[in-house]
Amino acid sequence: MESPIKSWAEGDRPRERLLQHGRHTLSDAELLAILIRTGTRNATAVDMAREILQSSNNDLTLLSRLNPRELAKIKGMGLVKAITIVAALELGRRRREAEASKKQKITCSKDVSDMLQPHLSDLIHEEFWLLLLNRGNQVLHKTSVSKGGISGTVVDPRLIFKTAIEFNASAIILCHNHPSGSTKPSESDLNLTKKLKEAGRNLDIDVLDHVIIAGETFFSFADEGIM
Repeated sequence: MESPIKSWAEGDRPRERLLQHGRHTLSDAELLAILIRTGTRNATAVDMAREILQSSNNDLTLLSRLNPRELAKIKGMGLVKAITIVAALELGRRRREAEASKKQKITCSKDVSDMLQPHLSDLIHEEFWLLLLNRGNQVLHKTSVSKGGISGTVVDPRLIFKTAIEFNASAIILCHNHPSGSTKPSESDLNLTKKLKEAGRNLDIDVLDHVIIAGETFFSFADEGIM
C-alpha cells in the first residue's frame, strides 16, 4: 500500500518545498521523489529516490543510462515510475542538445563538447562522430560514422573523408566517447588521429581537433598540442 504525500513528515514533502522555496533548493533525491510521487508502507519517495541514486553512485549520468526495466527492479518502484524517470532524464538530454544546436560556430573545444555531449555522454558503447565545417568554422553537418562495443569502435578513414567531400567541408573535427569514464587517449586514438591528420592534409581538408568525451568531461587533442 502506498502512502500519499500528505502523510509524510514536513521535511519529506519536496513538492511543497519546491513551491515555497524554488526548484534550485531541492536535492537530486528530492527532485526524483517528485517524479516517483508516492512511497511504500516502509519507505517514502525520498527514501526510494536516495536508493536509486546510490545504485548509480549518485551520478545522474550513470542513472540516465539505465532502462525502465532496470530501474523497476528497485523495491517499490514498478515500471510506471521507472518510465517516468527515464522520460524526465531524456527530456533533460534533449534540452541540452537543443541549447547546443543554437551555437553552430565552433570557436573552441568546449563548443565541440557542448554540441556532442548530449549524443555521447550517456552511451555504454563507443561511437565515433564527425563535425563538418566550412571555412568560417560553421557547422555544416554532424554525424555518427561508427558504433562499437564498450572498449572500442572501428573507424574507416575512407568513410570519414567521403562524408567530408560530400558536404564540401573545408575542415573536420573528430569526436568519440569513452564509456569507461577516462578521457585519456589510447595508443590507437593517437595513431588514428595522426593518420587522419595526414590524410586530410593530402585532400586539403583540415583536421582541427579530436575530442574524447567521457561523461561530463572531455579531452581535446588540440588543447594538449598533440594534433
